[in-house]
Amino acid sequence: MNLLARLLPMWVLNTCLLSAIIDARSEPDVSSNSEPVFVTERQPISQFSLKMQAESPGMPEVRVAHHQDLNKRILITIIAASTLLGGILLFLLYFWFYRCKNSKKSKEKSQKSLEAAKGMSSSPIMVRFNSLRMVNKKSLVAIFDYQSLEAATNNFQESNVLGEGGSGQIYKARFDEKLLAAVKRIDGFRQNAAREFENEVNWLSKIRHQNIIKLLGYCIYGESRFLVYEMMDNGSLENQLHGPTRGSDLTWNLRMKIAVDVARGLEYLHEHSNPPVVHRDIKSSNILLDSNFNAKLSDFGLAVTSGTENKNIKLSGTLGYAAPEFLLDGKLTDKSDVYAFGVVLLELLMGRKPLEDVAPAQYQSIVTWAMPQLTDRSKLPNIVDPVIENTMDLKHLYQVAAVAVLCVQPEPSYRPLITDVLHSLIPLVPSELRGSLRFTEPPSQSALDLPTDC
Repeated sequence: MNLLARLLPMWVLNTCLLSAIIDARSEPDVSSNSEPVFVTERQPISQFSLKMQAESPGMPEVRVAHHQDLNKRILITIIAASTLLGGILLFLLYFWFYRCKNSKKSKEKSQKSLEAAKGMSSSPIMVRFNSLRMVNKKSLVAIFDYQSLEAATNNFQESNVLGEGGSGQIYKARFDEKLLAAVKRIDGFRQNAAREFENEVNWLSKIRHQNIIKLLGYCIYGESRFLVYEMMDNGSLENQLHGPTRGSDLTWNLRMKIAVDVARGLEYLHEHSNPPVVHRDIKSSNILLDSNFNAKLSDFGLAVTSGTENKNIKLSGTLGYAAPEFLLDGKLTDKSDVYAFGVVLLELLMGRKPLEDVAPAQYQSIVTWAMPQLTDRSKLPNIVDPVIENTMDLKHLYQVAAVAVLCVQPEPSYRPLITDVLHSLIPLVPSELRGSLRFTEPPSQSALDLPTDC
């Protein structure tokens, strides 16, 4: 804009000078009546013109005045064209400066966004919404600054720890009276922490389902990464079953409701998500419960697109839940999630951990231990969790046991689809606990072809 301020006066001065020159040139032509002046300034073009001047004295004045008027018009036209050209030039200069100014503002805004993503911003709670580079542009997640997370968790005080998973500690965070959340802290020294963090943000930014945990935002600060989730008041299923209360808060009906919720979340991932997703790490510690014991799947750090080439997938997961074909050959399909779901179903049924200590450095799988008894009706009631013993219809107990047996079959092709599992379990849940999945009329038979003598 300073350059424009200098160019404009110069242009006006130049125009004034040109106008003055035209006026100076036109005044002698109009006011002078002396013939010699006209003759010296404008030489006759031909002999014919000289002859005409000699015969008719008035003609030279008329002819010369005509030429002077034409010269004046040409100069005026040149000035007008120059003025127009100058105006266009000034407009282009202004437009160029305007674009430079906007470009500078855009760079400053991008720099601020980058600083916020690194946790360097000083705004109060949520600094801004921004689309992630690794997700669809329509998917927005909140970026939290580190200072707000620090304040909400009281400097990540030990008393605010809700639990600890394989990927890091989870803290209770209170941002204000209305916003209570859970913050998972992932430190950079753990192998593959950054990759799993990015993978989880990628999936949870796109997935919206009532039985999948909601990601509120994230934060990157130095080597640490933070994920901010909706608050789940009743913690994990693992803590409920194997923690201090030993499952005492989980009635038979609530356990069946949790099983249906988990199956419903998996059905969405396998059948309705685009692209289909294999969770890869279904286990009781990754099943979170809200205040009404609604179950939601969490921890998508290992999730992959269904059909991903198995040779590129690193062997990972949790012993006790991992399917045999994945442990032996690295084969991974949606049936791997079905196997893990079967193990969770056995946990709900028996209240036992997926791996039990039997000797120093020796463990026994819940599947190996339970299989012979699950198919024997006389023995089945004896292995049920004492908390729920004699609280369920035996027919329902046999059906749940049969579903679990099918899910943990060693051969993947023998396992049912999660959709079939879901619709086999729904009738076992009281109608008031089924949520959005309700039958308009009772089904005539189970979706699975269950054995009748198990």
